[in-house]
Amino acid sequence: MDIINIILAALTALFGAFGFIAPRWTASVLDLEPIRTNMGLSEIRASTGGLFVALGIGAILIGTPMAYGMMGIAYMGAASGRVLSIFMDSPPRSKALLYFAIEAAFAAWLVGYNLIAA
Repeated sequence: MDIINIILAALTALFGAFGFIAPRWTASVLDLEPIRTNMGLSEIRASTGGLFVALGIGAILIGTPMAYGMMGIAYMGAASGRVLSIFMDSPPRSKALLYFAIEAAFAAWLVGYNLIAA
């Protein structure tokens, strides 16, 4: 079952790599756009890029249930922010629900297997 932890961490790093390496493409997928400056691209490289690359690789390198569990808690935060956005911001519902489903599934496994069941 630990292989699922590694797969989810690798996917996290891979998702982050898109934001890290291709922030313009990531911005278009996320319906974001730089307005007055390129600070938005910097934010994408940092928050949806480097942060997730480090989160995934860090969990793999540390390799403990607590490391994977903390990654799950980060996904819980993302999923809860997504739910709030669905109710308050009216994003494109199908896209927001898809992203929520991915975040919630990652959170459920990573927290449930590594922190609750452990």
